[in-house]
Amino acid sequence: MLLRDLVGTSARVCGPDTTLREAAAEMASRGHGSLGVVDGRELLGLVTERDLVNALGRGANVDEVAVSSVMSRDPDVFSPDFDIREAAEWLAESAYRHLPVVENGDLLGIVSVRDILIAMVEPRT
Repeated sequence: MLLRDLVGTSARVCGPDTTLREAAAEMASRGHGSLGVVDGRELLGLVTERDLVNALGRGANVDEVAVSSVMSRDPDVFSPDFDIREAAEWLAESAYRHLPVVENGDLLGIVSVRDILIAMVEPRT
């Protein structure tokens, strides 16, 4: 199974000027732990729930601080043809929990550790 099999129909994204409050609301409403920060479809970085918690812990004003100031810039990106078992190994060796899937410079989606675990334990038909 490949990452392309786990990518949804639309990427979960926000712009670099999105406030922390707006990003948190978007994540909460969709039940996701990260958003791609994009300019058009070009990936600038990732903002995760961990980034939000760290910013709050430092006293950031959620209505004024933009995600661009707390996001992980230039994250490692993965081809949609990357095998999910290799992706799981990469995640196990890193501190990351979200894999941006990019093709021809466009963000297709973000695959989480949870997405990979579910795919690996679901019975194949």
